[in-house]
Amino acid sequence: MLARMLAKLPVRALSAGAAAGGWRSREPTSTSRSEDYARAVPSMEDLVSDQTALGPAELDWLHRLVADWQLLADLSFADLLLWVAVEDGAAFLAVAQMRPTTGPTCHHDDRVGWSVPAAARPALRTAWVEQRIYREGDPDWRDGTPVREEAIPVRHGGRAVAVVTRETSLQAARTPSRLDLAYLQCADDLAAMISQGRFPFPGPPPVHVAGEPRVGDGLIRLDASGAVVFASPNAQSAYRRLGLSGNLTGVHLGTVTAALLGDGSPSGPVTAVAEGRVARSGELEANGSVVALRAIPLLPDGRRIGAILLVHDLTELRHRDRQLLGKDATIREIHHRVKNNLQTVAALLRLQSRRLAVPEARAALEESVRRVSSIALVHETLSQTLDELVAFDDVADRIIAMVGEVSLNGGRVHIIRRGSFGVLPAPTATSLAMVVTELLQNAAEHAFADSGPADNDGVGVEGTVEISASRDDAGLTFSVVDDGGGLPAGFLLDTSDRLGLQIVQTLVTTELGGTIALRPRQPVGTDVRVHLPLSTGSRAGPRNS
Repeated sequence: MLARMLAKLPVRALSAGAAAGGWRSREPTSTSRSEDYARAVPSMEDLVSDQTALGPAELDWLHRLVADWQLLADLSFADLLLWVAVEDGAAFLAVAQMRPTTGPTCHHDDRVGWSVPAAARPALRTAWVEQRIYREGDPDWRDGTPVREEAIPVRHGGRAVAVVTRETSLQAARTPSRLDLAYLQCADDLAAMISQGRFPFPGPPPVHVAGEPRVGDGLIRLDASGAVVFASPNAQSAYRRLGLSGNLTGVHLGTVTAALLGDGSPSGPVTAVAEGRVARSGELEANGSVVALRAIPLLPDGRRIGAILLVHDLTELRHRDRQLLGKDATIREIHHRVKNNLQTVAALLRLQSRRLAVPEARAALEESVRRVSSIALVHETLSQTLDELVAFDDVADRIIAMVGEVSLNGGRVHIIRRGSFGVLPAPTATSLAMVVTELLQNAAEHAFADSGPADNDGVGVEGTVEISASRDDAGLTFSVVDDGGGLPAGFLLDTSDRLGLQIVQTLVTTELGGTIALRPRQPVGTDVRVHLPLSTGSRAGPRNS
């Protein structure tokens, strides 16, 4: 009699039970349990594959059960352990564990990987052998806390392939409320479906996303006709935000939902979900509110007795999502307009340069065109992304193409990129684009100015400029190396009067906080090396665009 009374009481205790008598660890005796679990908790797939004869179909069924059994744990106010038979049924091995979010746990320690002799756990043995739910045992006292254990066979393919135990602390048991009783009734129906092979539902494992309804967000219980027999306060509030004026209890939920949404169809997809006839999730939007709905049909013994509907009010979450999307769209539009304006400035400068007869003035305007265009490339990249990060390899490749198109001497300079710059924040990418443009342009224009006698077409000997980049925990390092004529005698970067190199030195040392060094390359050419420290938020690795 005591066992039957305790079986109906929900968890309301704040203490947790420890391992009961009969637990036997399979961990090596030379290593403590806590140290071993800290090193690695075994996966369900490894345990099942290594220690049982269950095939891929049975393992897939267990994976789908575990993917959705948080629902059963929350409705039961209980910890769940998934056991498989090992040693020809002489013992059971725990391969998965779930704790409830609606109540305290009985197990603060992980039980995955533990085994127990079948003789010491009659509930497990009975559920496995007789393939029925076992509830007959008295509470088990664990560290002074009474724990009720119930064993549920997991049936698949006409036989039991595992056992789920529901373990509930009874230390602070009290008279259950109407909400508690509704939860427990739903849990019992799900347990019956598991024992009959009717849950989880066929198909791939459910993919849980942010905002998906959980038991505590709101619960509605329907009868076989689709009428509401119970609605939690949270579920009632969610429907009132959709525009419902009365109470949910007693109404036909599909009809009410269709009316609130203006659907009007008694057999539409919204009605099918709201009536619990299909295992499906969706969102309802009406009266300026958004409510997520998930239906779980109840089919014990193969007949539909009703459904569980989980309800979650997503109004504020979707409002924030829309605000963020609006801000993202605004930022992208700003980058797009800045890019267009910069391209307009570059076009005007290019037109002006063509009207000048003085070579020096024309060259100065052409250099300005390239500098403005390099900044425009960064803004174009930012206008196509949702964040303020730039995959700089794309920008570098486009700078290489731009410099190659306008380089002197008819394109006899070949520019090659090696390595990866990775992903950089927008401010860093903007300054770095200028640095790369100036260094490549400087090499293309000056390194091969006196590279040797012209060939039969009057074009100088071809040269190569190589830009190499690498990243590590210390930051970004890249070099621009050419095989041209090398640095002039007595050249010093600090005293150079070249505007491009002055811009580079200022950007690297002041804007980017890095270092730059120029040195002769052996046997010929110049080697420019730049190192930039990157903050923690900037150390994203290479990313494909």
